[in-house]
Amino acid sequence: MSEPSGNGGALVIVDGVEKVFHRGSEDIEVLKDLHLKVPAGEFLALMGPSGSGKSTLLNLIGGLDRPTRGTVSIAGERVDELSDRRLAAWRARHIGFVFQLYNLLPVLTAERNVELPLLLTHLSKAERRQHVAAALEMVGLSQRAHHYPRQLSGGEQQRVGIARGIVTDPTLLLCDEPTGDLDRKAGDEVLNLLQALNREHGKTIIMVTHDPHASARASRTVYLNKGQLTNEQMA
Repeated sequence: MSEPSGNGGALVIVDGVEKVFHRGSEDIEVLKDLHLKVPAGEFLALMGPSGSGKSTLLNLIGGLDRPTRGTVSIAGERVDELSDRRLAAWRARHIGFVFQLYNLLPVLTAERNVELPLLLTHLSKAERRQHVAAALEMVGLSQRAHHYPRQLSGGEQQRVGIARGIVTDPTLLLCDEPTGDLDRKAGDEVLNLLQALNREHGKTIIMVTHDPHASARASRTVYLNKGQLTNEQMA
């Protein structure tokens, strides 16, 4: 699926991106001349077989990795051109991450886990507490703020992970298999929350998933196969 260059009002622009990993003397081309535009306020699902490069693409959009060739722009900022120091600061301001395995620190309470991204900002302690309280309320876990991860269900831990992802009010929320470790009931609760963040709060979300049930909640689904995107699911 090729699209012309130019922003066209898109929040996310991936233009001609290629990603090659080097394994010894072998070059492994994961993404090939990939083009993608995501408008502000969209909930996009990214599907494809294992090893198709979905998480690689998510990492490039989130500034966790750099393309071998091509450009990645978020809200007009050429992410691929930023220095490591500027990139870290940019991620802290603009990107919220939600992971399949929650990535919560077991020695910290829910509220302290949610607060972690705010430690990279200039907010005062009182301001951080206000932001954390608002994020936990948004995911319906105000009453669990002082609980540790071991005291929470899997679904509750993922909702804490989402609160951590949105606590900085990021430009873009990136979710990598957010329901992949949950049963259907807990997964549906997480998907309901993501839909609410998108529809009621205008969050732009890109979600990698293997699950058609999850992708059905998105406003658009694209499929990655053999390093390229298509609007149609590959057999």
